[in-house]
Amino acid sequence: MKFNKWTLGLAAVGVVSLTSAALADETKVSQLNTALSNTTISGYVDVAAQFNPGNGGPLSAGPNYNFGSTPNSINLNVVDLALDKPLDESPWASGYHVELWVGPDGQALGVGNDIRQAYIALRTPVGNGIDWKIGVWDTIIGYEGTTSGNNPNYSRSFGYNIEPTTHTGIQGTYKFSDIISVTAGLADTSYAGGAAYTAAPNTGLYRPTVMGLATLTAPDNFGWAKGATLSGGIINTSGNTANAGSPSGDGATSWYAGFTLPTPVAALKVGGAFDYLNTRDVPFNEYVIAGYGTYQFNDKTSLNLRGEYNEFAGEDAAQEELTATLQYNLWANVLTRVEVRWDHVDHSQGNNDVFQSHGGTFMRDAFLLAAQAIYTF
Repeated sequence: MKFNKWTLGLAAVGVVSLTSAALADETKVSQLNTALSNTTISGYVDVAAQFNPGNGGPLSAGPNYNFGSTPNSINLNVVDLALDKPLDESPWASGYHVELWVGPDGQALGVGNDIRQAYIALRTPVGNGIDWKIGVWDTIIGYEGTTSGNNPNYSRSFGYNIEPTTHTGIQGTYKFSDIISVTAGLADTSYAGGAAYTAAPNTGLYRPTVMGLATLTAPDNFGWAKGATLSGGIINTSGNTANAGSPSGDGATSWYAGFTLPTPVAALKVGGAFDYLNTRDVPFNEYVIAGYGTYQFNDKTSLNLRGEYNEFAGEDAAQEELTATLQYNLWANVLTRVEVRWDHVDHSQGNNDVFQSHGGTFMRDAFLLAAQAIYTF
């Protein structure tokens, strides 16, 4: 046992004994070990290369494939580091989650200070128990999330780009049964990482963001359809949002519905999503219809498909996209992907809603070739 000079000096004049000091230090170490015993450390490193053939250079106005990453280049997307103490089964359980992002995606997310999420987790023993998150946490709606490796494709969807991504506030989840669960939340700031709906912080609880989500899960007696999910939710931001860079003092409302469904073919799963965004004082309405399919060839290989239709009601414009992503896990702990994506502008007003190359050429079609690798630890 090592002692600092202050402790040795006190022991020399008889104020303390080295035995009591040693016991005190051991008590502190024991308390620290107890506090950290259930804490886990995890994270990932996300890198990718993407190429946009035929555009003559980086798109100056084009699809927001993956936050603000630069086309025609090799990119570090993000380094993720998370500390977790999950809730246990006790009625008054407590825990926390701290997740930090370093890299271009962290800067583009908009939360600031590289904080991806940071919240206290609590449970109150009401009925089956209410699980709470207090702090900064992911939005409750959407088929896709901010963590790329949890999505079926490398590039983000149109739907993801019009949804809020992160909130600062409090949310609670109540599970009525294995079939029905409900989440509700109140936030004083909301952010989005997409191009179409970049929400600025609102003015606190004077103009709060309120939200709710209900999810149904098919039980085991549904045969091949067991585990299927159906979700519906709404997020209403009262004021000081921004749409396409223009302030929207009356706020915005996001509606979402989505499902996942196994099929009688065990290797095939399908899904779908509907997103609707209304910003009230522009006025501006946008909706997205998306379909997903995954075929699992074996434990290492899968093919993920996505198709979307995006309508801008306020601008009389529409676009579609098709994405195919081949995923293969060759190395341990490494997810690798190759992706092809095609975006098409169906109709537009002038040159406002077509893709523009670096050289100034306007195009109705844009293409993406991408490769991604994520190491998870």
